[in-house]
This record gives sequence, structure tokens and C-alpha cells, in this order.
Amino acid sequence: MTTNSHKNKTLAVLICLLFGSLGGHRFYLYGKRDNFAWLHFISLPLSFMLSKLYFNLNFFVTFAPWMLSFLISILMCLVLGLKSDEHWDAQFNANSGKQSSSSWPLAIMLVFSVGLGAISLLFVMARGFDLLYTGGAYG
Repeated sequence: MTTNSHKNKTLAVLICLLFGSLGGHRFYLYGKRDNFAWLHFISLPLSFMLSKLYFNLNFFVTFAPWMLSFLISILMCLVLGLKSDEHWDAQFNANSGKQSSSSWPLAIMLVFSVGLGAISLLFVMARGFDLLYTGGAYG
């Protein structure tokens, strides 16, 4: 029986908060063969390419792939962080020989991710409705 490296839940949530929109958490948990990690990773270059090709479009429209990736990564922070330690170990640390023990830094990161996610989602909804109904007349 081979032992796998131990995946730390707090580190995974931190990576998700900092580099989640680029797929950092997926690369940490699943490796380089994860297709969803690569989708996250190409969202920012794709957004830059769209902004250069369609420079007359609104920033909100051309950076939509990256914003969607960002919102998904904030949701993933909550999904990963709220898993019980037993379920986390069963999924990611089955053969590591260690057990996870979550503590206060994880709770603080989860509170921060809820706030960041709420603010981001409200911004996206407000700006989307502004563009939809007024054509961006208010900003």
C-alpha cells in the first residue's frame, strides 16, 4: 500500500481564496490532469483576449469568463471548508496515514469568503441589471 501526500483543508481553502479563479485549489487537490482546473486557468487569458478583440464592449462583458470563475471559486471555498474532517480525509487523504484537524484559521477564512462572495455576487447582479435595463447609463 502506497501513501499519498496529505491534503490540508485549511491550505486548500486559502489557495482557493487567493488563486481559486486560476484553478489553484483544483491543481492542489486533483493535480495537473484536472480539466476543471484548466478551465479556471484559461478564464483570465480568455478574458484578456476578449477585451483586446472587442475593445468597444463593456469591461463587465469581456471579463465575464473570469468573473464566473471567481464566483465559482468562492463557492468552492465554502464547499471545501464546510466538509467534515472525516469526509475530507475519506475523499482526499484515504492513504495518507494522517488525519485532518480543522481549527480557527479555517473558520475565519470561511467567514471572509462568505462576505467576499456576497459582495461580489451583489456587484455582478447590480451591474448586470444596470447594463440590461439602462445600457450602462449609470456607470
